[in-house]
Amino acid sequence: MARSDLVIVSNRGPLSFTRDDAGQLTPTRGGGGLVSSVGPLVQGTGATWVAAAISDDDREAMKAAGGVVEAEGYRLRALDIPPAQYRQFYDVVSNSTLWFLHHGLDDLPRRPLYDRRWREAWDGYRAVNALFADAAADEAPDGAVVLVQDYHLSLVPAMLRERRPDVRSIHFHHTPFATPTLIRALPTAEELLHGLAAADACGFHAERWRADFEACCAAVGLSPRTFVSPLAPDGDDIGSVAASSACAEAAGWVDEAVGDCQVILRVDRIELSKNIVRGFLAYELLLEERPDLRGRVVFVALVYPSRQSLPQYQAYRQEVQTVVERVNNRFSTGEWLPIVFDDHDDFPRSVAALKRYDVLLVNPVRDGLNLVAKEGPLVNECSGVVAVSREAGVWDELSSAALGLNPFDIAETADVLAAALSMPAEERGRRAAALREIAQARRPDDWLTDQLALVDP
Repeated sequence: MARSDLVIVSNRGPLSFTRDDAGQLTPTRGGGGLVSSVGPLVQGTGATWVAAAISDDDREAMKAAGGVVEAEGYRLRALDIPPAQYRQFYDVVSNSTLWFLHHGLDDLPRRPLYDRRWREAWDGYRAVNALFADAAADEAPDGAVVLVQDYHLSLVPAMLRERRPDVRSIHFHHTPFATPTLIRALPTAEELLHGLAAADACGFHAERWRADFEACCAAVGLSPRTFVSPLAPDGDDIGSVAASSACAEAAGWVDEAVGDCQVILRVDRIELSKNIVRGFLAYELLLEERPDLRGRVVFVALVYPSRQSLPQYQAYRQEVQTVVERVNNRFSTGEWLPIVFDDHDDFPRSVAALKRYDVLLVNPVRDGLNLVAKEGPLVNECSGVVAVSREAGVWDELSSAALGLNPFDIAETADVLAAALSMPAEERGRRAAALREIAQARRPDDWLTDQLALVDP
């Protein structure tokens, strides 16, 4: 599908640069879930991707190429943003304010502190959004479609509307959206909402996030056009990984770690909204109340650090490790380790574990979607049960076949884990087949097609 009239705008781009053994800058696929999901949809289409140059090597590569690189099927324009301004945009506002706000993580009696320093950071956020809007306006051909990605760039649609009224723009919010009560705490809430509402349409992964956004907008007199289009896992991609030699080698590691035990699995970033600690506390409660399960079940946690420049995330990582150590010290025997914890980002190992789980635990306090809950059923070979937080966007799709849980209720989570582990084989098979069918109901390109249908003639 040729789409030279398409411009993607996001914080992270589809390419990052590193030096090879000869010291030459070479492109590799960029990191992050958004790039993994959206990148293949526009690769080789002639679309332009506008993103930030994240590393020093990225900035050097872009400077040498005159600001635009064409490689690996992508045309990338990466912005060289002053480091101090980027920290204001990314660390202070995007990840320490908006992420917490949209995921309901704020502790309003204590944090956040909207002081003078935060106001300066918001100025930086606005300035970086303007840089992205300027670049999109420069790159977009006449009548182009600009797809703006996520909460980092909430002000871009309004800025782009001013610069290029001929351009059609869609903003897609990959996270949940704050409720009207939560967003009122943000001093710049109206600017944020006006920025988003200027898009031709605003998209979300789940109906409840659209409803929250519309309610926030209605409170300030806005009525934007909205839509719901959940991303789908790439079955071909994850299937090829599942069939790879790297995955087969990783499966040996999994088998050695769990033996003939049943497996509870989680695959996540160590991120506050993922609710990792409560998941371990629920497992600890399960082992307390069900001593017959000791030595018969292993919790495999394949989790990897995220946003370690932020003190909240450093502290949470330590809390996760402390709980794991306590549970293992409390219950382990010479032959059995209750929690197998691996904090390396190893995709083949994650896929190998997804093939092997008896229960996949997905218990975020709030989540825009959560693709793992749909990827697992595609490759699982054990009629695995999926236990999903009702606060995950993916619950809207999986509720007929998964087991739901309140992510804040440790007792209920323990009960759900117990029910999943003891579920009769016939019911497990029926649910697993239904989950696989749901996961296959949409293809990755449906997400892009839904958006283009809104703006194409």
